[in-house]
Amino acid sequence: MTRMMIWGLSIIAGIAAALVIWLYTPDRPRAELEATYLRAPGDLVQIAGLRLHLRDDGPRDAPAIVLLHGIGSSLHTFDVWSERLAGPYRVIRYDLPGTGLSGPDPDGIYSDERAISQLLAVLDQSGVSRATLAGNSIGGRLAWRFAAAHPDRVDRLVLISPDGYASPGFDYGKPPRVPVVLEVMRFALPKWALRPNIEAAYADPRALSNAVMERYHALLLAPGNRQAMLARMRQTVLVEPGPFLRAIQVPVLLLWGENDAMIPVSNAEDYLAELPDARLVTLPGLGHVPQEEDPAASLGPVLEFLTD
Repeated sequence: MTRMMIWGLSIIAGIAAALVIWLYTPDRPRAELEATYLRAPGDLVQIAGLRLHLRDDGPRDAPAIVLLHGIGSSLHTFDVWSERLAGPYRVIRYDLPGTGLSGPDPDGIYSDERAISQLLAVLDQSGVSRATLAGNSIGGRLAWRFAAAHPDRVDRLVLISPDGYASPGFDYGKPPRVPVVLEVMRFALPKWALRPNIEAAYADPRALSNAVMERYHALLLAPGNRQAMLARMRQTVLVEPGPFLRAIQVPVLLLWGENDAMIPVSNAEDYLAELPDARLVTLPGLGHVPQEEDPAASLGPVLEFLTD
């Protein structure tokens, strides 16, 4: 090997090292995150062996509604909805294990079956015999799967751009292939690299405020959350929805942004074909997270549905 080659390889190694140092994104201290995003110490609770970030607002004797967020998100996505629902309703929302301020699952299990048993534990510990479930994206999938498994515990369903039907790379009966390149996010996740992924959930990227973007980024950097997200993706095994949906007898509201680029509104027809009692409301000019992009416009149909 010539001196020129050694010199050239040294430059390449130095550039690679500099890139790693530049992109390296360490976890943020949990205490720092709790100081910013935890409303009160009492919102951290122990349920079924888990440390959950859970907010329980509104009168304890009011009809209960449970709000379930999507992957990579947190209970904060429903902040405005919760403010307006609490009063006539008891509003319960929590960060799924390994997201937000909830700690990772100590057993490292993130299957739908595990999440359904955790939701049941939340209802039991909260003393809620029946509730309306409202879920966005995978939260929607967990809501309809829970309703099929525990029909005696559900009054109504609000499914906001729900996940559940097969799509390229996500087949029934087997876990998806998670690209190896995603492993990089365990070590490198600068905010500028994450932003396009969050903007994709909005019909109008300008609606994504800097504060909300900072929240998404900061909470993904909570200790263990990035590893938990990858584990949840790998452990997701879709079931053919038809038999589950046909078993759901409660009223269902399908709420969908017309400009959803992540789960297209055309998927609603699959749900309408299977659910015995469902109605669809589409939201012009909104994307995958309408409760966050335009809380007022998206909550209106929900309030009408709940009081119908």
